[in-house]
Amino acid sequence: MSRKQQLLKRHRRNKRMGLLIGLLVLIASGVLLAWWLPLVLAVLGWVAHEAWFADHLFYSPQDDYQYTFGPDGERFGLHLEGERLVLDQPLNLAGGETLVLAIKVNSRGLGRFLDPSVQLLGGEQSDLQTFERGVNGLRYLNLSEQAGVLSRGELRLKGRCCRVQGQPELWVFRQPDYREQRVMVIAPHADDAELAAFGLYSQAKEAWVVTLTAGEIEAEHYQQMGLERAEAARLKGRLRAWDSVAVPRWAGVPQAHCAQLGYFCLQLPAMQAAPDQPMASREADVSDIRLFRQLNPFPMPGDSDGAPTWNNLLADLRALILRARPEVIVLPHPTLDPHPDHICAQAAVLEALQGLEWQPTTLLGYANHLHDNDRWPMGNSGDGIALPPVFDASLSLYPCSLPLTLDQQRDKAMALGMMHDLQPRAALKRRLRRSIQVLLAGRKPSPYGENEYFRKAVRRHELFWRLEAPQGKS
Repeated sequence: MSRKQQLLKRHRRNKRMGLLIGLLVLIASGVLLAWWLPLVLAVLGWVAHEAWFADHLFYSPQDDYQYTFGPDGERFGLHLEGERLVLDQPLNLAGGETLVLAIKVNSRGLGRFLDPSVQLLGGEQSDLQTFERGVNGLRYLNLSEQAGVLSRGELRLKGRCCRVQGQPELWVFRQPDYREQRVMVIAPHADDAELAAFGLYSQAKEAWVVTLTAGEIEAEHYQQMGLERAEAARLKGRLRAWDSVAVPRWAGVPQAHCAQLGYFCLQLPAMQAAPDQPMASREADVSDIRLFRQLNPFPMPGDSDGAPTWNNLLADLRALILRARPEVIVLPHPTLDPHPDHICAQAAVLEALQGLEWQPTTLLGYANHLHDNDRWPMGNSGDGIALPPVFDASLSLYPCSLPLTLDQQRDKAMALGMMHDLQPRAALKRRLRRSIQVLLAGRKPSPYGENEYFRKAVRRHELFWRLEAPQGKS
């Protein structure tokens, strides 16, 4: 059982216990006080739950994040004078570095009902970074855009529904400008490349976007059009295959640099477990990947038999890497992102690189999903991205933050809006929950779209993690 499944199991167990206790309270109030009181309390309890207790947060907000940064990170001393951050020594920066501030964030009373956040003030690039309600622990702010203001001693931290306290610690991570290199983004599904790295690949000197699966399952939206389950899945897969090769054109990526491999959603783990065995689609009643590869601009090894096997996937990836010769490969992070297809996508790239005559100089990881917090990045569209919750000190992490201008954020939002999977309306229960949270919890809907990913992905930063460089040709 994966860590995410364990956390979900514990969360559901606790929720059942809470419902049982609530039911007992309602019965007692009806028997001892008034028959109508349980109805009123049930409605009020449901509204309170949707407003303040519906987040999928599978850890205590009072837990310290436990980061261990890679040996290349540089630590600098500084301290707080009131709200102002003061460096103990001058920073020697060339520009483009990633700056991370470790500091204790303590929620005030309102911070249990409104999202606590820290404002970064003092320059033209003011920012707002948001944390869990009830936060009381060590957190990590992204100061990458604040380097100049910090160096001049003008950066102020102002808590909203919280306060910052204790001894802060600054980490500086230096990296080249990856936008000046050949970049290949590996997307397990259509829209993963845009969610994680639209800003990077839209600015890269040369960019490739490679999507591994058609993403055909969970096609209930298309079944509402009168299609049978398998027909709906095939239609959804064809649409997402189109999205995966068409939307990057919005960012200037030529058609010749986009590839859809057409493997089947949530079947990558089964393929990996039996590398030479074909794994058909779960829902589309199809076992030939060529159905979803018809828009590719060039042939690939898997086209020969259309078999959905791990060995074909590796052959396709090797052919693409040799064709593109990327200096930077962007792919899901192997531990931060728990989606099974994302884990297998990263494993497939590493296996494909073994012994290959071309090796990238850099691997950058991304996380479009988390184990234990489905709202991260917390806050609103356009806000900065603080570092995500991490509680495994054995991980050695090296963050890399890429800034996005407002115009770049809008272009990214439009790219997401073109993705068919992000267009259907949310379920009624989710829409009611959001309306209640807007009214009672002070949350803002994204101006770009209803889907939650417009809020989470359209930000002033894209956050990556430099992974261990691949080994050279064996």
